[in-house]
Amino acid sequence: MNNILKSVRAKRKVLIVEDERINREILGNILMKEYDVVFAENGRRAIELLRDDADSFSLILLDLMMPVMSGDEVLRICKSDDKLSHIPVIVMTQEEDAEVPSIRAGADDFIKKPYNMPEVILARCERIIELYEKKELIDSAETDPLTGLYTRDFFFEYIRRLKKYNDVRMDAIVMDIEHFHLINEIYGRNEGDRILKKIASLITTELGNGYGIACRCSADTFYIYYSQTSDEIMFVERILNGMASTSFESAKIRLRIGINKNIDGNDPPEQWFDHAKLACDGLRGDYTRQLAYYDSTAHDRQLYHERLIRDIDSSIANGDFIVFYQPKYAVDGDRPVLRSAEALVRWKHPELGMISPGDFIPLFESNGLVQKLDHFVWEEAAAQIAKWKKKFGAAIPVSVNVSRIDIFDPELEDRLIGLLNKNGLSTNELLLEITESAYSDSAVRLIEVVNNLRKKGFRIEMDDFGSGYSSLNMLTTIPIDVLKMDMKFVRNMLRDQKSLKMCELVMDISRFLDVPVVAEGVEEKAQLDVLKSMGCQIIQGYFFSKPLPAEQFEELIQKEAELFAKNF
Repeated sequence: MNNILKSVRAKRKVLIVEDERINREILGNILMKEYDVVFAENGRRAIELLRDDADSFSLILLDLMMPVMSGDEVLRICKSDDKLSHIPVIVMTQEEDAEVPSIRAGADDFIKKPYNMPEVILARCERIIELYEKKELIDSAETDPLTGLYTRDFFFEYIRRLKKYNDVRMDAIVMDIEHFHLINEIYGRNEGDRILKKIASLITTELGNGYGIACRCSADTFYIYYSQTSDEIMFVERILNGMASTSFESAKIRLRIGINKNIDGNDPPEQWFDHAKLACDGLRGDYTRQLAYYDSTAHDRQLYHERLIRDIDSSIANGDFIVFYQPKYAVDGDRPVLRSAEALVRWKHPELGMISPGDFIPLFESNGLVQKLDHFVWEEAAAQIAKWKKKFGAAIPVSVNVSRIDIFDPELEDRLIGLLNKNGLSTNELLLEITESAYSDSAVRLIEVVNNLRKKGFRIEMDDFGSGYSSLNMLTTIPIDVLKMDMKFVRNMLRDQKSLKMCELVMDISRFLDVPVVAEGVEEKAQLDVLKSMGCQIIQGYFFSKPLPAEQFEELIQKEAELFAKNF
């Protein structure tokens, strides 16, 4: 601070309260070079000067024995007044017995009369001022000015210190306000601040009933370090009830709360709360509950997902992803005939082994990385169709998935056309499957993309038809070439009347639209027979074949070619 003041040629202001003129002049001469000195000849005048401009004073040098108002009285008033208590006080007296009472009354240091050691006086003034200024800086950084709770850095520092002296089992609790940014945007920052202050007030009150500390970690997130000897459920419920009973301009405030009871003293405190926040974040969008406990299994799952995300690029580059092909058979003739295939990706990780598509496909769909995987599959499938076309003299059409994120890619059409041109294929040979749930994301964009693709000759298959609310509405606006019946209806059709009726309904819709139906997930002959009786033309599933690598799929093509030659 000294260097900052010197750089702008500023001086701190010091108040000398001394009734003897000679002593005032001696002290003034000692201090004037370094400080802006103000004099008061008695205690009453000193209080007047301080109350007129309390924030400008950095130090009070206070004589004890004075007329009108004694130094003892001035000290008592200063230390009991919130506006004056931040100013340090050095007591000046000849009475050695006054030192201890003065320090106990709030004095910060003691200078004996007479003033015959100027360097000592200057050093003491400088030290006391700097100590107070540092304390003020620390105090300003220690607590959040809006809520009065600790700031994040001080919160964790105090936890580290508490660990040294406390053997009570503690919980790490994280509270977060659902969609808080929308509250600020819709109702204004003042309303948002009122909500934050109310939560902080409830937390502070509850901490008074137990053992713990709290901080406001970020805009709308609170961290609480709370004793396990207390009832954390009651703690949480009282805060939730307090919020529910408070009137806000905004709709009902929803708090998400994560609790980590598995604190390991060997881990850093930040990790305890990272785990609690993981539980808290897991409640996002779940309006059936507001409280969740950290589960190490869930954390391990998150680490596993992070590993998959990290490894996707290297696995694509190294060929760890493999495209399998599941055949689709036409069953509307005398015998099943291989009609086409669906490209399905598999991941043979060099360290983790075979990874289930159920692990990585939903993960990559949620974060947009599925587009990289789609592009890889398209490239592989197009090249494979071209190889089979050259080898067998006829193309086996292959369906590839077009994910929701692909729909928003302005280069989608050019990329697909480029693949066809590169491999000498037609639009009838690379088929496009679009999940009907993509309709709910952006119907306008999806309609535009599908129409443009069909104008260029691509055949569009609606995947998982019947799995979402938008299916029928989608059919009124988007022309499609094939319906793929959701496999869960097929799987349950023999033991669930509703699923059977849904299969019949899909077939009725297909006849109305005059498009074929692909039934996925067919595993039993009884399922096949029922679907054929309904008029289903194309079957896909384990009854005929599981997904196969390209080399094994070639055997099916070869077998089909031999049967064709035999019959004709």
